[in-house]
Formats: sequence, C-alpha cells, structure tokens
Amino acid sequence: MMPSLYPPSLRIRLPGLIFFLEAAFILIFFFFFSYDHQSVQKDLAIYPAFQDVNIMVVLGFAFLLAFLRRYGFSSAGFSLFLAAFGVQWALIVNGFIFHFSDGQVKINLQSILVAIMSITAVLISAGAILGKANLMQLICMAMVEVAVFAGNRWVIVDVLGIRSHISLMHVHLFGTSFGSTVSWFLYNSSLHPKVEKERSKPASDVFAMLGALFLWAFWPSFNSVLVENEDEKQAAIYNTYFAMATSAVAAFAFSKATSSDGTFHMAHIQNATLAGGVAVGFSVPIIQYPWIAMTLGLVAGAGSVLGFAFLQRLEPALRIHDTCGVLYTFGLPSLIGGITRIILILIDSQDDLEGMGYLALIELGAPCMIISLGLIAGLITGLLLQTLFVIFYGAKASPFLDCYWCLIAQWAHIVPSKG
Repeated sequence: MMPSLYPPSLRIRLPGLIFFLEAAFILIFFFFFSYDHQSVQKDLAIYPAFQDVNIMVVLGFAFLLAFLRRYGFSSAGFSLFLAAFGVQWALIVNGFIFHFSDGQVKINLQSILVAIMSITAVLISAGAILGKANLMQLICMAMVEVAVFAGNRWVIVDVLGIRSHISLMHVHLFGTSFGSTVSWFLYNSSLHPKVEKERSKPASDVFAMLGALFLWAFWPSFNSVLVENEDEKQAAIYNTYFAMATSAVAAFAFSKATSSDGTFHMAHIQNATLAGGVAVGFSVPIIQYPWIAMTLGLVAGAGSVLGFAFLQRLEPALRIHDTCGVLYTFGLPSLIGGITRIILILIDSQDDLEGMGYLALIELGAPCMIISLGLIAGLITGLLLQTLFVIFYGAKASPFLDCYWCLIAQWAHIVPSKG
C-alpha cells in the first residue's frame, strides 16, 4: 500500500470540495444553530470527561492508525481531518434529527460530545481501508456513515426505547460492519499481510502503542460520560477499568501463546488491550460485581488475539483486507459485549417472564439492525467510492465489476484503462 498519488484534476477538486462543504456548514450553523445558555452548569461538570474523549479521538485513534511504516503521517493527518470535519457534520445531522425545535437547534457541550463519539465510527471504518482510499473518498465515506449512524440511533432511541448512552456504544459494531463492507469493494488480490508496505517498523510501532495507551487510559470516560445516574456512572467507571485491565493481561498472555517464535506480537498488544473497553460498554451501568467485568474483559481480550491469529487468515477467501484489524479490535469484542448485555438483562428480569421476552427481543434486534444497516450502507458507499475512483482516475478499481464500470465510464464519458 502507498499514499494515493493525486492527478492534477483531483488536486484542484479536492480543495474546492473541502471549501464548498465547509462554507455550507457555516451557512447551516448561521441560520439554524445557536448556543444553549441554560446548560452552563451541566457543561462545566462534564468538561473534564469531554476532554478525555476528545483526546481519545484526536490523539488515540490518530496514533493507533500510524503503525504502517510508509503511511504513518498520512494516517495521522487523515484522522485529524476526519475528526474535525466529521464532528461538524455529526452536529448538523444529530441536531436536525434529535434537537430541532421552533426552527432552531440548541447546541451544548453534551451535543458536541455525542458528535465526537459518533465520529468514532468513521475512524474505525477508516482503519479497515487504511492506505486504500484517498482523502476525497474518505470525505464521502464520512458523510454517508455519520448520516446513517445518526438515523440508526434515532430508530434505536425513539422507536425501540433503548437509552441514548447505549445507542452510542453501538458505534463500534456499526463502524466495523460498515468499514468491512467498504474494504470488500476496495479489495485487490495483491494485498497481503506480508507485503513490504504493510509492515511496521520500530518507530511506527511506538506511535501505535502510544495511541493504544491514550485510548486505554481514557476509555473509562468514554463509557461513563453520558451515564446520568451517579451510581450507574460510578459503576461504569469501575467496570470499564477492570475490563480494560484484564483484556490487557489477556492480550499479553495469548499473544505469547499464539506466536510461532514465542515473542509478543505488537499488533495483538496494540489492539487487544482495548477489547475489554469495547465489550463492556454495553453493560457498564448494570454490572454489579467486578468479577463480571473482569471475566468479560478477559474473554474479549482473548477473542481479539485469537481473531488476529487465526480468523484473519480467512480474509483473502472472503475478499476482505482489514488493514488495521478492526474486525478483531472492535467488531468481535462489541458482539461479545452485546450478547453479554442480553444475558445480564435476562437474568435480572427472570421474575417477569413476559417482560423478559420483550426485552430480549429489543436487545437482540438493536445490534442486528446495526449490523444490517452498516452492511447495506457500506455496500452503497463502496460503490460510490469506486465511482469516484473511476471518474477522477479513469481506471477500474475492482476487476469483478466490469459491467458496472462500463456503464459508469459511458455516463462520465471516460474510457477505463486496461490493467
């Protein structure tokens, strides 16, 4: 993999697109958005946790994606751009869906925080296609993904009645399913984990480990900041910390056990240490005992390493190239966490059999809908990204869509080059 070489036409159109979108954002904020001055005390109370989450998104993900030896600067820079651009778009979409009233949208620190947490889905998806998409394609992906995720949250919160905090914990599952589908469209048979450009070097591994440390240290704030009940917030902080600790221990133990030469694998350590925080996010307010959080973190960390060690070998057969391993860092732990939440709710509701069945159906339906919408939206976005590739590069991006590209080329008055 290598950074995209922009043709002269794209060097002009990309800045034009960015300035056009930013001007549109400013106009939308000018006409429809204003500050909510009634929430000053609440904003000041959550500001420390807000900064924790902001550091996670800006520094943690930027460094975590900087492990490629020849793509570190691009991945870190693109992460910053996607975070800054995506937060504005997420504020607009969330504002009109959840907070539009009397022709205005009132924004406060909590709404900005929700936008920052929503953009995490884009950064997770970007990890799956790292090095295979240029910035214009990433902009397109971010706009589609943020809009679909916001609409999905509206269904989960307003229709299914799931709490807003829990709806944001689906960000990992949605980002993984969305990014994996887009990666399927960008797959090329020349991509292989052992190719030279996909390898890391000591300096890039240090940066990636630094990103993992930032995420590991601040993840309790991510899982607890939107929990309103003080007792539940306290439990969320405790449970996240214990789950993160045990997933880190599992990462080292299973990395050593699955390594062919008996050494620690940096990719396992960088990613599986975060699995506990992802898995426990669904259930942090309702876990009453530390051993439950610790067990969940241990299972998630072990599953993440085993996914890297064994399941990743199946990716070429599925025509998927997950550059950063988001399937095993975020997808699999999130699935484990969702199943655990259903089990815990069923145990707590066993005295009410009728209510137990309804709750189980709702809790099972939400992640299924998240995965389905992520796959469908990723399918549409993958086609759109390949369309952009054809229009701006005049070449085919994927050999198994020849008929599709012939139609696109005729429509765009472009003749695709051979090879």
